[in-house]
Amino acid sequence: MCRHLAYVGPPQSLGRLVVEPPHGLYRQSWAPRRQRYGTVNADGFGVGWYADPDPVPARYRRAGPIWADRSFADLARVVRSRAVLAAVRDATLAGADAEAAAAPFAAETWLFSHNGAVAGWPGSLAPAARLLPPEELLSLEARNDSALVWALALHRLRGGDEPGRALAGTVAQVAGAAPASRLNLLLTDGTTIAATAWGDTLWYLARPGGGTVVASEPYDDDPRWREVPDRTLLTVSRTDVLLTPLEEPGDPLACAPAKESRT
Repeated sequence: MCRHLAYVGPPQSLGRLVVEPPHGLYRQSWAPRRQRYGTVNADGFGVGWYADPDPVPARYRRAGPIWADRSFADLARVVRSRAVLAAVRDATLAGADAEAAAAPFAAETWLFSHNGAVAGWPGSLAPAARLLPPEELLSLEARNDSALVWALALHRLRGGDEPGRALAGTVAQVAGAAPASRLNLLLTDGTTIAATAWGDTLWYLARPGGGTVVASEPYDDDPRWREVPDRTLLTVSRTDVLLTPLEEPGDPLACAPAKESRT
C-alpha cells in the first residue's frame, strides 16, 4: 500500500518533485512500477513542505486521488521548498477519517509517512498503545495503523531519541508485536531525512549538485538511483547518506553502517 517521497536540498517546486517526473508520485497513484502490494493509490494523498524561516511545515491533504485535484496541480507549480514529504495512499482498510488518514502526519517540526501495513491491526498493537500517555492516544489524527505507528515514533522523538533511532525502535516494537508487518517509515524535520526499508521497496538519489530524494521507487530512469536493502535504516544529512542494517526484534545489530559522501 502507498508510495511516498522525501526531499532535502536546494529549493525545488512541488511540481518538479511530485508531478513532472515521468514516473513520479502523481503517476504512481495509478501506475506504480515497483509496488509489491496493491496496484492503485487513489485513497487520498498529501504533501508537506517547509517555508523559511518558519520551522513548522505546511500540509495539503485530500481524501481523493491526486489526479482529480486541480487545485493541487496549480499549487505544485508555484510552491518551492528546501524540504518536502509527499505520499499517495492505498488504504489498508476502508475508514471514515478521510483526509486525516492521509500522510504526511505532522507534529511540531516533523513530517511522517508510513508505506506498508500492520499485521493483525488493530488488536496486534493494543499492548503498544497502552504504553502511550492517554493524551497522545486521544490526539491521534486518524483511526488507522499508520497514525498509531506515528504516535509510537513521535513518543520516542519527544523522549529524546534522534530520528534514526526513533524509527529503528518503532520498527522493532511494531515488528515484535506483529511480525508480518510492512514498515517502510519516512521522517523529516526539514533538514534531515530518516527512513526504513522493512518489507517494501525504498530507493534514494543523491544529486551531485546537492539535494537527496528518498522514495518508494525511482521517479525517472536516472542511473544514479540506488536501492536500499530490506531491513535497513537510511539517514540523510546535507553531506551524507548513511545505511545501517536494522536489527530483527530481539537480535543485536550485526553490521556497521556504510556511508556515502556527496561531492
